[in-house]
Amino acid sequence: MAGEHAPARTPERQAFYDRIAPANLAPLWEQLHSLVTPAPVTKVQPAIWRYRDVRPHLMQSGSLITAQEATRRVLMLMNPGLGGQASITGSLFAGLQLIMPGEIAPAHRHTQSALRFIIEGHGAYTAVDGERTLMEPGDFVITPSWTWHDHGNDTSAPMVWLDGLDIQIVNLLNASFAEGYPDDTQPVARPEGDSFARYGNNLLPVDWKPEVKTSPVFNYPYVRTREALEALKNNGAPDPYHGHKLRYVNPASGEFAMPTIATFVQLLPAGFASQPYRATDGTVFVCVEGAGETRVGETVLAWEPHDIFVVPSWASHTHHARAEAVLFSFSDRVVQEKLGLWREARGNA
Repeated sequence: MAGEHAPARTPERQAFYDRIAPANLAPLWEQLHSLVTPAPVTKVQPAIWRYRDVRPHLMQSGSLITAQEATRRVLMLMNPGLGGQASITGSLFAGLQLIMPGEIAPAHRHTQSALRFIIEGHGAYTAVDGERTLMEPGDFVITPSWTWHDHGNDTSAPMVWLDGLDIQIVNLLNASFAEGYPDDTQPVARPEGDSFARYGNNLLPVDWKPEVKTSPVFNYPYVRTREALEALKNNGAPDPYHGHKLRYVNPASGEFAMPTIATFVQLLPAGFASQPYRATDGTVFVCVEGAGETRVGETVLAWEPHDIFVVPSWASHTHHARAEAVLFSFSDRVVQEKLGLWREARGNA
């Protein structure tokens, strides 16, 4: 049964294992205890990337390679427990992307879905399937699977955002495809704000039928998100484990906004200390406003605006807000829920 130790290796058993190895066979009883574990086991470590430390490296990259030459000028956030894998939680990728003034990150598309959470700058754009949207700090922007997308910065200041992608999930399923667009930018076919006008006001075009599982709204402006959080704060007490927490949804279905990445935002009142909580989805957090710390076991992650940190799967943790704080987060919870695997535990259970 799961959790038991492997049976003892006798000389006869070892000789048998050696004989069957060339036939590409191996005894399950030697590995069952490590394959079917009584609780989640992960190499992911709690970690934090402080923006004040990372930003100089990111800006230096802007003088070493152009966005066009790099295709995407991104510094990957590598979890220290994963031995150099391009992964932050084991299932998800994260990186900080830089677009300098006057640059274009050329158009392409791929089967991986991507989110952009805007960190720094005002007014650069991303274009998705013929519609551009200007980006502001705190905006959550979606690039659905297999959609043409390019980025550009017509402003006078650098633009930085956090990329989150389901690269590891897609690669696990051997379903990765990608191709470049013939030109650096795609034609603009719809006016800015068209998708939000059609789908973002609790209304949908009368005969519209969704063709994909991703939200038809591809920019969730922070100004509206912040208003919703403020209303929650004013209308009731915070949840003892999450504060005031919301999930981003697809207005056409009420499900998560992306089919493979779940996204959330939460407000922690000043002085708030959450109760211990853990869940099976390893989660990436971004501090949007305020300051505080997250305690993951014996590890203390002190954060301030623009810092990014990760809490591993099934790791008990608490949030502590020194000042009123807003945290954005994303995880693979949506996939786990669809497969019937997601679990949570509240308190010290």
